[in-house]
Amino acid sequence: MNAIISAPDLANELAGDHPPVILDVRWQLGGPNLRPEYEKAHIPGAVFVDLDAELAGPAGSGGRHPLPDIGAFGTAMRAAGVSADRAVVVYDGGLNWAAARAWWLLRWAGHPSVRVLDGGLAAWAGELTAEIPEPAPGTFEPVPGALPLLDADGAAALARTGLLLDARAAERYRGDVEPIDPVGGHIPGAVSAPTTENVAESGLFRTAAELTDRFKGLGARPDSEVGVYCGSGVSGAHQVLALAVAGIPAALYVGSWSEWSRDGDRPVATGPDPQ
Repeated sequence: MNAIISAPDLANELAGDHPPVILDVRWQLGGPNLRPEYEKAHIPGAVFVDLDAELAGPAGSGGRHPLPDIGAFGTAMRAAGVSADRAVVVYDGGLNWAAARAWWLLRWAGHPSVRVLDGGLAAWAGELTAEIPEPAPGTFEPVPGALPLLDADGAAALARTGLLLDARAAERYRGDVEPIDPVGGHIPGAVSAPTTENVAESGLFRTAAELTDRFKGLGARPDSEVGVYCGSGVSGAHQVLALAVAGIPAALYVGSWSEWSRDGDRPVATGPDPQ
């Protein structure tokens, strides 16, 4: 199954006999809730999903965007019309970080068919509407574990034995700046791999061949065990998505740097080198 879908292909599917459920996951880090933007204009039939309230649990020792309560997540997805026997397409208004978080959670929770709209809302050339849909309740029952998940100890071990990618900006990886979390730097052994390099200037994902070359250059091999972390498990999900486009399975450390940096006993590396 492809992890992404183009805007023209989505338009064709929406006009077909079995249209997918559409989820609008517009979100901005540290900014106001973007539901008002959704209410002004969205893809017809799209249901708004709040990343902070529905795709994450309360911030705390587990990081800024820990896993949501699985029962509450299932309730939110069913309210949005999600069923296991109907495809889902998710989008947001920017770099598809938030959409990737929804993609990853649904896939991790066992949904068999979830794709991200390549390029997000900006790529959509069809009509937009302000009409708020009232979807029929879905039947999706989450069964966690369909995608691999890392905790802090697992991420530390993978940085030594496999390939752990840090999806944040390079300056945060190096520890030059840290605008959000308590400490700057990276998990010792992790390799810098900014998420922004997964997309072209057009805002679309790079081709599978280009992404394969990118991750090969970072150390990914066919037999590599690969993991990803970021600041709080959002842009890291985008990296897992890009790896999936390249045909490389990867585990996500959801707590990411926002969890790691809260524990003063965990080691921190700084500078451009992994160690």
